[in-house]
Amino acid sequence: MDGNGRWATQRGLARLEGHRQGAENIERLLDTLFFYKIPVVSLYAFSTENWRRPQSEVKGLFSLLNEFLEKKLPVFHEKKIQLRVSGELTRLPARSRKAIEKAIEETKSYRRLVANFCINYGAHYEICRAAVLACRDLLCEKDKIRPNLFERYLYTAGLPPVDLLIRTGGQKRLSNFLLYQIAYAELYFTDVLWPDFSPGHLEEALVEYNKRTRKFGGLVTEERDSSS
Repeated sequence: MDGNGRWATQRGLARLEGHRQGAENIERLLDTLFFYKIPVVSLYAFSTENWRRPQSEVKGLFSLLNEFLEKKLPVFHEKKIQLRVSGELTRLPARSRKAIEKAIEETKSYRRLVANFCINYGAHYEICRAAVLACRDLLCEKDKIRPNLFERYLYTAGLPPVDLLIRTGGQKRLSNFLLYQIAYAELYFTDVLWPDFSPGHLEEALVEYNKRTRKFGGLVTEERDSSS
């Protein structure tokens, strides 16, 4: 969800106002996902590298997170959205961590849509952490560590791999996001800044996704093409 700060700067506003508008945009796009019956979405909210930003901005971001959870938790209940969080929560401010844990617990039975927020998340750390945990439990017997077993130790355990990765804001890089899970994802980059990324823009990305042929390393036969 890139471009919040630039959106605000272009309008002579504080960067935090851009983040606020970006947070407000999430609900509109979740409604579009409902319409298309998309079961899982992952949203990159705060990376392990974002701690390097000015302390005032970091503090403001977590204040916005608290505000978002307080305001949107009733919406999650109403729309039967399960909230999940991928990331290392121990470093988060106590209030934010408690709010996240409360939201996770209260929505864990919902199945209409899983909204997975990546908070204090970095793919390098996630993969290293999973390797350590897998070796601990499997006693480092390398012949026992298969992908289906390894994936149980990722933050996203139980979620499907990513089919479509959308990055807003014009940057064309992955920025340490779900590197294991996007192995065969289709990539879609747009110059639209996140607060301006509308349901129509999301639909454009879905149309583009549906035009692509996904081979997963194999060959697509004529027979398979005609039946898909």
